[in-house]
Amino acid sequence: MPTDPPSALPAPTGPPPPGSRTVTTDDGVPLHVEVDGVPDAPLTVVFSHGFTARLVEWELQRAAVRDRARLVLWDQRGHGRSGWTKLTRATIDRTGRDLGEVLDATTPSGPVVLAGHSMGGMSILALARQRPELFGGRVVGVFLLATSAGGLVETGVLGLAIKVIRKLKLLSLYLRMLQLAAPLLERFRRRGTRLGGRVTRRLLFGADDADPGSVHLVQQLLEETPYPVAMAFYATFLDHDETASLEVLRRVPTTVIAATHDRLTPAAHGRDMAARIGETAELVVVPGAGHSVNLTRSDVVDDALVRLLERVAKSLPATG
Repeated sequence: MPTDPPSALPAPTGPPPPGSRTVTTDDGVPLHVEVDGVPDAPLTVVFSHGFTARLVEWELQRAAVRDRARLVLWDQRGHGRSGWTKLTRATIDRTGRDLGEVLDATTPSGPVVLAGHSMGGMSILALARQRPELFGGRVVGVFLLATSAGGLVETGVLGLAIKVIRKLKLLSLYLRMLQLAAPLLERFRRRGTRLGGRVTRRLLFGADDADPGSVHLVQQLLEETPYPVAMAFYATFLDHDETASLEVLRRVPTTVIAATHDRLTPAAHGRDMAARIGETAELVVVPGAGHSVNLTRSDVVDDALVRLLERVAKSLPATG
């Protein structure tokens, strides 16, 4: 049976919840981290959330596997309770290094499964490029949910516009203008509007998975993230290409989940990743779902995550 989405999300302000800690990166950004689950479990799962979200987006999966593993969840820089960064450091390359530092600080030893949604999955791929020696050693499994290895802005009207801007050598100016306009837009921003709800419904939900409560929750998450943060990270998606990192993921059991009506990271990207990874990959395609598949089809996502943990557990040394 599907799990109902929470009726409200814990606020990203105020005292941090129990099990919280701060990991400070090598460039001085404090990252909010929460540790949950079975403290002495033989396996740790590290969850990385998506663009303009925060760790609470994993709430349903957190509940589903809390009694199976030790859990580590973190807010990526500029999101949730984590600190901000210089605009030049709002990149997938940097969030990949951040993920590595969270892993080193919270789980210096023992087997780990890395789970990432959207930008979180891209951060995992960046880490695979930066530190391939982790995969097949400390990292024993990967869970990629509604994400992409590259080529996100290649088709459609936006893709055509970006190609023209690149050809005219105006891309850096275009991105700089977006970033300069963001603080002004944030100043006059209105949250919780019907228009915002319609945009959220259009971009992050699928053909038949958008009940009003879920749309409201996702809209709330998106609107918590200031425009300067969104615009700073937007630039990195234009050049995102971690296709070569998929070779590294062949070393470990990997699950790729793609939603047929995902408009941000289309299902074709998930299929391509699974094909490139090969025999170690399980591909799960969710009909009718959109980008927020972890919230709207939590039963499918939870089952896939549990199956991955069971696959991984078979390769771990016996304890006791």
